[in-house]
Amino acid sequence: MTIDDKTRTELEAAVFRRLVSHLQGRTDVQNIDLMNLAGFCRNCLSNWLKDAADEKGVALSKDESREAVYGMPYENWKAKYQSDATPDQQAVFKKSQTGH
Repeated sequence: MTIDDKTRTELEAAVFRRLVSHLQGRTDVQNIDLMNLAGFCRNCLSNWLKDAADEKGVALSKDESREAVYGMPYENWKAKYQSDATPDQQAVFKKSQTGH
């Protein structure tokens, strides 16, 4: 299968949007769970989005990139959905820490 660069970029963008939408709908899944299972979380995605914007010279603040991923201001998401990590979650995170 051969896909031209423009189509590949469009497909990748669609996948990113779908992933972000999925994560916005799964507020029951905590960032630490994502980190422990997949090695990345919503904050990682928002950081990667900001990094990509910076590389292209697009003005995008950290708060704006987080809002794009969380679907609301990060502080609102934390207050509404984030719970404290359990000792077990913290232990798994510490054992598998990847620099986050």
